[in-house]
Amino acid sequence: MDETLRQLGGLLLGSIPTIVFFVLLYVIYTILAHKPLVRVLAERRTKTEGAMEQARKAIALAEARTEEYERRLREARVAVFKIHEARRQEAAQLRAAAIEVARAKARAQVEEARAAIQKDKIAAQDSLKEESVRLAKEIIRVVLRPATEQAPVGRP
Repeated sequence: MDETLRQLGGLLLGSIPTIVFFVLLYVIYTILAHKPLVRVLAERRTKTEGAMEQARKAIALAEARTEEYERRLREARVAVFKIHEARRQEAAQLRAAAIEVARAKARAQVEEARAAIQKDKIAAQDSLKEESVRLAKEIIRVVLRPATEQAPVGRP
């Protein structure tokens, strides 16, 4: 066993330069590659997360602007509808007023025509009365004339 321990001690003694070389290699790797690589990865992660956060903010801002645009568009449509409705009501009122004026004129013309017809009726009735009186006198004169004409001519 002594021999085994000696051989083991020799192997350990021979491996010291390898261990030193390995530790030195680890320190150099850590200084030259690992720390810069970790730093670059952390920076990249920060930039990526920052860019994603900026993208989220931009999306939220775009959505807010879109909602504002849609709200304004709805308001504009409502305003245009109200204007059109007001114009339509105004046109309807003007049309109703024009119709009422036309009706009033028509009523006045009808009343004037009725008055004229009544006046013509009264004039025609008066004319018929006069004519009937004249015709009655004429009929009486014609009917009675032969009797008056015959009496003085031949028989007393």
